[in-house]
Amino acid sequence: MMRKVVLSMMAALVLTVGAESFLTLEASAEENEQTEEITLTEEQQEEMSALQKEALEQQRTIINKYVEFGVFTEEKGDKIIKHFEKGYEELESTGFIPKWKQPHQKES
Repeated sequence: MMRKVVLSMMAALVLTVGAESFLTLEASAEENEQTEEITLTEEQQEEMSALQKEALEQQRTIINKYVEFGVFTEEKGDKIIKHFEKGYEELESTGFIPKWKQPHQKES
């Protein structure tokens, strides 16, 4: 049972990282094509906030399990969680509209 939980968590982490990489590439290509500013309604922002908080909590759980299993030190786990929290705060500040950019690109 525990093995199944660990494998599920590892799969979720791999999928999250893989999806982020794919979405970053897709978004950077589409960013150049998008000319109009999109905003979400208050209701849409609340829904996205709830989903993002749920994902953030799942990420915290996964990282804490890695710390528990000795894969990460507590300091490394805290650093990763702070990175995820910063990502949530950035999304919140943009009205939950992702603003992906490549490291060599300047913010617009």
